[in-house]
Amino acid sequence: MPPRRATRLLREPRATTPDPAPDEVPFLVRKPGTSWADAWQRSRAVAPEAFHDDQVGNLWAGTWHPDGHPQPAASPVDGTPIAGPPRLDADAALRAVRASLDQHRIWREVPLAERKARIAATLDALTEHRELLALLLVWEIGKPWKLAQADVDRAIDGVRWYVTEIDRMLVGRSPLPGPVSNIASWNYPMSVLVHAMLVQALAGNAVIAKTPTDGGLVCLTLASALAAREGVPITLVSGNGSTLSPSLVRSPEIGCVSFVGGRDTGARVATAVADLGKRHVLEQEGLNTWAVWNFTDWPTLTPQLRKTFDYAKQRCTAYPRFVVQRDAFADFLAAYLPAVRSVRFGHPLAVPDPTAPLPDLDFGPLINATKAKELADLTTEAISRGAVPLHRGTLADGHFLPAQDTSAYLPPTTLLAPPPSSPLHHAEPFGPVDTIVLVDTEAELLAAMNASNGALVATLSCDSEETFDRLAPQIRAFKVGHNAPRSRGDRAELFGGFGNSWRGAFVGGDLLAHAVTQGPTSERLPGNFPEYHLMP
Repeated sequence: MPPRRATRLLREPRATTPDPAPDEVPFLVRKPGTSWADAWQRSRAVAPEAFHDDQVGNLWAGTWHPDGHPQPAASPVDGTPIAGPPRLDADAALRAVRASLDQHRIWREVPLAERKARIAATLDALTEHRELLALLLVWEIGKPWKLAQADVDRAIDGVRWYVTEIDRMLVGRSPLPGPVSNIASWNYPMSVLVHAMLVQALAGNAVIAKTPTDGGLVCLTLASALAAREGVPITLVSGNGSTLSPSLVRSPEIGCVSFVGGRDTGARVATAVADLGKRHVLEQEGLNTWAVWNFTDWPTLTPQLRKTFDYAKQRCTAYPRFVVQRDAFADFLAAYLPAVRSVRFGHPLAVPDPTAPLPDLDFGPLINATKAKELADLTTEAISRGAVPLHRGTLADGHFLPAQDTSAYLPPTTLLAPPPSSPLHHAEPFGPVDTIVLVDTEAELLAAMNASNGALVATLSCDSEETFDRLAPQIRAFKVGHNAPRSRGDRAELFGGFGNSWRGAFVGGDLLAHAVTQGPTSERLPGNFPEYHLMP
């Protein structure tokens, strides 16, 4: 959708611009060729079938439909109007699901060699348009350029690994009775959602995806168009979760539900799939913690701490909580404060002159202004109730265009001892807000690390291997790092969660293919199910 108002006129620099004085901030301009209008027109040129005038289509029954009710949307980067989701009603969603089942019955009979060839061709097309997909991620969800490129690359490289490994993974296995329905959050459209969809299709299933409400629509539409051209049976629809849930979750045509998102929505999905006895993979949030206990390697810690601010901690494996031994708190602060003070945030496309490369930022905006205000208000409230502010950045520290809209930006913030009455004490903030809790005993350390009844990752920094080996099994996280962060992982690395952070089958490596296929009748998939918990 072309912007409804003219793009701000950006002053071009003079032919010769003197270097600024050390205390001066250079005048920034948006990198030429990177506007939303540029990205939109390039997307329409690459996949005209998916874009109808100023509206994005819904993909079902193998055809792009100009249906649904487009909603207004704005980029978190600077408030520029962008394409909004064309929301379907419940009847249209049900027709889309039934059409996907028809595709599934045909696709599951396609030989594996042919499926591999079509997925490989899709990956070649995604590679050809890598930079456009990354630019769309910048505008739609605010990712800095390098992180946006990495998101695209992880999707492509990860699925290529499955193309080479899938034969052995599917020995003795068959596709599910119906298509896989994907409902995912907005933060990793390519490396989580598109990656999962292509592996599910590789395994013999038709796939359905709901576009995230908060962002990623055009990027997902372009990626789906490239896959559909190669004959991959993808359905991509937009709509309110409450409207589409009866079709995408409860419909008897669905063979598996794959969900990535928050605990409240995840709990509702979990209840639905448990009642129906449906195959499911539900990745939910948890408070991932990094603990420091009997630790002295402080020079190594500072660069690791800065990396935790990538993408403003808007990811499922972010570390927003630090549990620190009280006796080591002074040394921890000496390592932590330089890290948080060195974090760079701002407009991902702002440069000092048109020929300069795009900035190397740790993060851009949060997903929207509402989220930024919510977190700012929670921070203020926590301080009013007794939390101690150790670091509070300001927007003046940011990397911005002159007079741009900065309502979706939140500077890095660190609070000591958030009160139990504050949501920041027990919930994941999903933004650049760190909280620190001090402990005196190992029992207190474990209680603080397990505050959210299950997490995806955790880290324990301690000098002693024996101490790590003794404490790590008592930390309720699927992955626990020793003196280093853990991530979701790629390719052969497994992924799951403990407690309320995960429901259903674990994924990653062979387990991702097994989660969306049928094996022996007596098979018990590794995962966290209502009736059992089985580690790989």
